[in-house]
Amino acid sequence: MTAIGVASRKIGGLASATGGAAIVGIVTISLFFIFGGIFGPLNDLCIALEAVLSALLAGRLHPWHHARSPRLSLFALIAAWLGALIAVLGSVLVIFRIRGWYLAGLYTTFGYAFIGLWLLGLSQAAQRSAAWPRRLAQLGKVSGFLMAVGFLAGPGILRGVDAMDAAPWWVNIGLLSGLGWFLLYPLWCLCLGRRFTARGETRPEASPA
Repeated sequence: MTAIGVASRKIGGLASATGGAAIVGIVTISLFFIFGGIFGPLNDLCIALEAVLSALLAGRLHPWHHARSPRLSLFALIAAWLGALIAVLGSVLVIFRIRGWYLAGLYTTFGYAFIGLWLLGLSQAAQRSAAWPRRLAQLGKVSGFLMAVGFLAGPGILRGVDAMDAAPWWVNIGLLSGLGWFLLYPLWCLCLGRRFTARGETRPEASPA
């Protein structure tokens, strides 16, 4: 296998791992609502892991993104890394009980909003260059847009709001971004991972997906 083929498989594996972490997160949060206990912290760890893997995935895809969008790709990469840091901070705050679950959730939501900006830019570049299947690019754009709704959580963080009933209604709307990073984004990651892994080799000038 060529070096490009190895790189393609690594991207595929990383994308699949990102989606897999989210799926485990869905399972653990479901078990938490049923049994409580340790499943809550496990879910928080999965959320943090998904964010870290997203940052790594953004780094792996950056050369491909830069070749198609030189001006915006660096901004998108920085957004993904910054978002991962903020999302991990949200998990740390709730795991160690530094803040309540609501305020910690606002941090997580705000962090994934930045990752959504990266996903929007990446998917737009893919759609504009016709490098990926149209449905995959559209799924990425829809997921990224929903994730970006999480920026509405920002004012809640600045105010230190730590209860849902004390937050403005539009801050609570920001939590709907979870539909993006908790459901659609993992689906996008799994679809992307399957295509990269299946192909095995992808030249930079050719379609990587």
